[in-house]
This record gives sequence, C-alpha cells and structure tokens, in this order.
Amino acid sequence: MNSVSRSFSSIFTHPNVALNNQISYLQQWRGIRVKILNNNLERGLTYMQRIMQSSGIERMIKNEQLYHIKNSEKRILARKNLQRRLKSQDLARKLKSILVRKVRGY
Repeated sequence: MNSVSRSFSSIFTHPNVALNNQISYLQQWRGIRVKILNNNLERGLTYMQRIMQSSGIERMIKNEQLYHIKNSEKRILARKNLQRRLKSQDLARKLKSILVRKVRGY
C-alpha cells in the first residue's frame, strides 16, 4: 500500500511529469496476469495479447527500438509520417468545410 501511495504522491511532487506517464508506470509495475484454464495456453496467449493492445503496452514495446535505424530508413519513415500528417490535415479541413456548410444550411 505504501508503494502505491508513494507513486501517487509523486504525481503531485513532480508537476512536469504527465499523468499518463504515471499511469503507464503503474501499469508496468502492476504487470499483467492471465489465468490459464484447462491447460489452454493458446487461449491465454490471445487474451494476454488483447489486454496488451488495449492497455498500450504493445505500442510502447514497438516504439522502444533497441536496434540501429539506417539513415535511409529514417528518411522513409519521416516521409511516411509527413504524408500521414498531411492527409490527416486535408481530411480535417474537408470535414470542417462540410460541417460549416451543414450548420449554415447550404
């Protein structure tokens, strides 16, 4: 109980640390437990994978890259991110214009 209270008190002592980081830290500290019923390991693994996806742990693992990325790969990833961002902005602009026309009634 003391460790949980310490981690919650650290939220208030470190205001520059985002609350989401604290929550994800607590999730890592708590861990994931999966109960295996009837020696069905496959079902337990799929259940664990769903939990990891929903809690964001899988995303954190993928984002934590432990290997070297070549400069060419960095350029490709940067270009894809730019294209994704531009497409998202374009779709947001189109949606805004549609909503404005709908509100104005023409």
